Amino acid sequence: MNRSDAQTRHRQLCRQIEHHNYLYYVLDQPEVSDAEYDRLMRELLDLERDFPDLATPESPTQRVGAQPLDKFEPAPHSLPMLSLENALGEAEWREFDARVRRFLADEAEVEYVCEMKLDGVAVELVYHQGRLISGSTRGDGITGENITENLKTLPTIPLRLRPPYPDVLEVRGEVYIDLADFRALNREREEEGAMVFANPRNAAAGSLRQLDPRITARRPLKIFCYGVGLLKGKNSETDTHFELLEQLRAWGLRVNLEQTQVVRGASEAWTHYQKLLDLREEIPYEIDGVVVKVNSRALQEELGAKSRSPRWAVALKFPPRQAHTRVEDIVLQVGRTGAITPVAQLQPVQVSGVTVSRASLHNWDEIARLDVRIGDQVVVERAGDVIPDVVRVRVDQRTGDERPVPPPHHCPVCASPAVRLEGEVAYRCRNLSCPAQLKETIRHFATRGAMDIEGLGERTIDQLLRLELIRNVADLYALRKEDLLRCERMGDKSAENLLSAIAASRRRPLARFIFALGMRHIGEHVAKVLARRFGTLEALRQAQREDLLAVHEVGPQVADSVLGFFADPHNQAMLNRLRDLGVEPVEEEERQETSLQGQTFVFTGALTRMTRKEAEELVERHGGRASGSVSGKTSFVVSGEEAGSKLDKARRLGVPILSEEGFLEMLDKEAKK
Repeated sequence: MNRSDAQTRHRQLCRQIEHHNYLYYVLDQPEVSDAEYDRLMRELLDLERDFPDLATPESPTQRVGAQPLDKFEPAPHSLPMLSLENALGEAEWREFDARVRRFLADEAEVEYVCEMKLDGVAVELVYHQGRLISGSTRGDGITGENITENLKTLPTIPLRLRPPYPDVLEVRGEVYIDLADFRALNREREEEGAMVFANPRNAAAGSLRQLDPRITARRPLKIFCYGVGLLKGKNSETDTHFELLEQLRAWGLRVNLEQTQVVRGASEAWTHYQKLLDLREEIPYEIDGVVVKVNSRALQEELGAKSRSPRWAVALKFPPRQAHTRVEDIVLQVGRTGAITPVAQLQPVQVSGVTVSRASLHNWDEIARLDVRIGDQVVVERAGDVIPDVVRVRVDQRTGDERPVPPPHHCPVCASPAVRLEGEVAYRCRNLSCPAQLKETIRHFATRGAMDIEGLGERTIDQLLRLELIRNVADLYALRKEDLLRCERMGDKSAENLLSAIAASRRRPLARFIFALGMRHIGEHVAKVLARRFGTLEALRQAQREDLLAVHEVGPQVADSVLGFFADPHNQAMLNRLRDLGVEPVEEEERQETSLQGQTFVFTGALTRMTRKEAEELVERHGGRASGSVSGKTSFVVSGEEAGSKLDKARRLGVPILSEEGFLEMLDKEAKK
């Protein structure tokens, strides 16, 4: 065979094999036998052996993996891969549905789409002009790990999309292992004397993060795609999420359409959830719930997102699996806020593939409700499939040797009196110098989401406390090199690095500083809300209760926590000392209150006097909101050069259209008011 004929036959074989891959892996409707498929693949392999230059990276034969990688490079996501809010039970699900309808100011039933929630590993695949150019893990939602070569080994992931495809597609999916394949993999590892995997999810995660893609290629990994990040170009607009899933399948991506259901209203969604819960043990892969999404993509855009999760989707979780074990002891732990928590030490037991040896009993009201005692036989479960809990005592198994645990009179760490404040269920140590509290306070202060002091780990904090070099977080900024060198295993370089990290933390954003202070009920999201509203730490310190309650997402509990924290003389002294030691949080730019407040702007086409990002920031600074898609509730569409389908849709919906100059004139008028 000459080269020209070989090239023609190679193209034919590639098209045939890609077609059969699509039928087998995506549609589960194979047209040929395994033997016929193998014959085609062998012919392709023989051709590439005789003509090596035909073996391009996109050939079906190249999906067995490349050479081992030295490391995983960071892979930023164009749009964040957000987490999902959980709903546990029917009441929480109906509250989510009520929130959606309140937000939309519409009492009508909402159309939802229900998808199985796979217990796998979230990934993102990026296609440009139909070709897979990169793949990554979810990571922290903003930046993942580049595992492109590993993902290319999955036969359920197409290297090229089926036309007509969009210019850019960033598709999200879940990589998983079937239960039967998981059991076979573990049997194989047992025979090899290797450590077995705890559960299918761990097996999938470990397989994806191999430095050698050839190892990944040998693992029975599959993918189901469930959504998109960035989507640009022709053939990219769909009105509903279900239509989007159908479009993904048409492009050659594997989508679980057969187990996806469109429903109307909360009751139909709950019925579908119950149906899947009943089928849970018959499904060939692990699922831990149902993901319910608002079906209309326009309404999804209108609902938007919170800092960590979209407002238009929720994970309706299945009840966690349970196991029986024995309480060997009940010990007391002191947390960062002084709360004394009873923890059950358990006889180790497997729950959903994870070994559980301890479980939180939360507080003495819970101990009394359960009537749990040392020596009891109990039922434990992994709440949310993560945190173990004791849910029931097997009273019929008691022997009479079980011992109750009374509430604490003293802190188990510092022996200070333990008190139970009115209206609270927890007993607390009120000694602010209690080593247990101080250690957790400093550890929280230094974490990545707070002041991000690299190198200030638990062991170093323990030594600094033992040597009495720090008594509160402000003391960190007074540390000297000679102080640090007193710590074990702390050399010159380590001490210099830690001092540099502490110095760098003096100018963290205000939101992170507020979060770092560890006020009760103030998480990262509320810290951002407070920082945006008050702008400076001093303004927040001077805020009155009515000022705080006027802030959206701040309720009485948060307001009282903030007021109580800043009223405490110890905290006032600490904040003043932080200021004196040069800790100056970066102030937030306060949003301007204008008539743009609450208005939604969509930008389309190329702007000439600013970037789109700069224009969107201007809108937000004036109290408005920038959106990526047009709906009936869009306030204005700003049209630049070569505007596309968004402009056409705005005209169809009767949305007011502004030129770039008209948009700037609107802002100029606001500035002159």
